[in-house]
Amino acid sequence: MTYELRYKPYGERSILIEWPAVIDKNILSDIIRFKEKIQNSNIKHLVEIKNAYNSLLVVYDFYFVDFENEIKTLQELYNQITPDTKSILKQWKIPVCYDTLFAIDLEEMAFEKGLSKTSIITLHSQTVYTVYFIGFLPGFMYLGGLNEKLYTPRKATPRLKIEKGAVAIGGEQTGVYPSESPGGWNIIGNSPITFFNPKNDPPCFVNAGDTIVFEPISLKKYKDIKTLVDAGVYQLESEVVDG
Repeated sequence: MTYELRYKPYGERSILIEWPAVIDKNILSDIIRFKEKIQNSNIKHLVEIKNAYNSLLVVYDFYFVDFENEIKTLQELYNQITPDTKSILKQWKIPVCYDTLFAIDLEEMAFEKGLSKTSIITLHSQTVYTVYFIGFLPGFMYLGGLNEKLYTPRKATPRLKIEKGAVAIGGEQTGVYPSESPGGWNIIGNSPITFFNPKNDPPCFVNAGDTIVFEPISLKKYKDIKTLVDAGVYQLESEVVDG
């Protein structure tokens, strides 16, 4: 399926490409295919391409004289994409410890929703989440697919410090804080793995379009994995899925 896209200048050396303003897996697939088409093209002076829920931002290393010519080049590339074009995507298994040591908001969430803590953990870990894009913090995954029963408003007063690896729910989303930072989401667990390392290539192992599942682990296993992660020898489980 092709879409009627909008192309417009964004600053002095970027072009913003917009899809319909809805969160949709088909739109995400189209965005990823177009992103890969641009990356594999012979367009000169590209610096980076960033995607969000329904847009691509194409950044160049020069200031434009003729935006229309660059937009025409992008349009021609989009028209070359065929329906059978597929991306290589992965599903990642992310270990999460939901122990009370980490899950500082789990009991309150359970009380407010009339659910047991075990039920919340089950609902959270039985879903396959789609990674729509990486943003907010380096390595922060914007995930789609949270069970409606777990929708929880962000806190009225954000905390000044959220621990690295905190697994949280905010509104209709869930995610993992890749580094220590302020935040207003509800913390229900922690993952011992590293989501962003500037020394790695790429720094974040997850790509838009990938999927993840959260695997509940004990506190002991959390500590064991953390030891391996700190030693740089932990291997995260993943498998290639049909993109």
